[in-house]
Amino acid sequence: MTNRSPILSLRGIQKSYGPIKVLHGVDLDIHPGEVVALLGENGAGKSTLSNIISGTVQPSAGEMTWLGKPYAPANPRAAMDEGVGMIHQELKLLPKLSIAENVFVGRYPMKSGRLDRKTMEDKARAGLQRLGLDVAPDRPVEGLSTGKQQLIEIAKALTLNARLLILDEPTAALGGEETQALFRQIERLKSEGVGIIYISHRLEEIRQITDRIVVMRDGAKVQEFDRGDVPIRTIVEAMVGRSLERMFPALPVPTQEVALEVRGLSSPSKAFRDINFSVRKGEVFGIAGLMGAGRTELVRAITGADPISAGEVLLHGKPVTPRSPIDAIRNGIVLVPEDRKLQGVVLDHSIAENIGYANLGEIARNGWLSTRRIREFAEDYIRKFGVKGRGGQNAGELSGGNQQKVVLAKWLARKPQVVVLDEPTRGIDVGARSSIYDLIMDLARQGVAVIVVSSDLEEVLGVSSRIMVMAQGKQAGILNREDANDVSVMELATI
Repeated sequence: MTNRSPILSLRGIQKSYGPIKVLHGVDLDIHPGEVVALLGENGAGKSTLSNIISGTVQPSAGEMTWLGKPYAPANPRAAMDEGVGMIHQELKLLPKLSIAENVFVGRYPMKSGRLDRKTMEDKARAGLQRLGLDVAPDRPVEGLSTGKQQLIEIAKALTLNARLLILDEPTAALGGEETQALFRQIERLKSEGVGIIYISHRLEEIRQITDRIVVMRDGAKVQEFDRGDVPIRTIVEAMVGRSLERMFPALPVPTQEVALEVRGLSSPSKAFRDINFSVRKGEVFGIAGLMGAGRTELVRAITGADPISAGEVLLHGKPVTPRSPIDAIRNGIVLVPEDRKLQGVVLDHSIAENIGYANLGEIARNGWLSTRRIREFAEDYIRKFGVKGRGGQNAGELSGGNQQKVVLAKWLARKPQVVVLDEPTRGIDVGARSSIYDLIMDLARQGVAVIVVSSDLEEVLGVSSRIMVMAQGKQAGILNREDANDVSVMELATI
């Protein structure tokens, strides 16, 4: 970290919503050319503080200075004009517009009163190439994977020539190779004197990329470490305010009975080709690979969400190859998707309604639905899964971890035979992750076959009995737990 004066200083920042105080007098300095990790569980105040810095939210009290002068951005545009850019965890791209149009939305380059499309696309291409993303800037965003959309958001911020970047979960949708490309870009930005606030639940990468660590809990700054290479256990205990005995629970021993079998499965788009594997009752089967390896496309096909051009899916030896999600659901195969906000829950509907929608056959009596019956049914699962919310509360008001529990609750209420989880803890804090892992192991102990797709290598190694590694749409190998480690997985993933 440099000894130069900070580019941004916060003193006594408070924020209240009515009688509820969510920030309690936070002090923070960011210097040029340093990466500061802002850590804490969901609800710790990280997002509120970041939104105040980026002009999205106004503080209730306190002062900010930017380059030594008073700083009080009225909106994100005002912050952007000062040189402060924020990349939000929730993607804000416009799907019908091209990549270049998204990168420059609201600030299109003009020439003689008309859009200078060539300049726009050339600059967008340069930003994408800096992140190692080989994709045409004139193609629509719609249809791109979540990981590629995340890189586009980052490229968008890089074109701002910002002096301070706030990165909120920037690698949540990225694989190992893409994450390292981003880290190389961050190092370059540091060398140019750009300050970076880095928010992530991936604590191993915090140790790799940050210069300082600031930990928040319950709206207050509770600890600050003047270096990045702090033991993960120390960071976690500061975040949760208690000692953690373990991160991953013990794996149950699966039976020898095969529940799900996939034979020669291929995609019409060639996203995956000739995939073969089986999952036993009570087994947690991991799927690893870099972004673009075909993992999400594969599990979407297994659960009927994407088409299959060849091969078959068997359940207890019986062919059940699904042609639609309802086919899979009726056969007891359910998917917890990677984008829970877009595909997992209806944000502006209640928790009870979200749980009820997947279980109308059981809730409806003689074809009639009762609000009281939906509420009673849902409350039972809200308690079972430890969802921190009321049945009548909108799902959009919940933290990421609690939204994920709602998705799990609605499907597990159907008592499925196979549960497929795609990025089950993306954007979820450490404490909530532990409860999700416990739920996964509970499923396995009940004899459910569980498939976990994860870009977090530590996670897939920690929860899986066996791991299938995919590379460029192909099955690179299947590793037993005793043979699986960072090196063996990445060797297969980069074939």
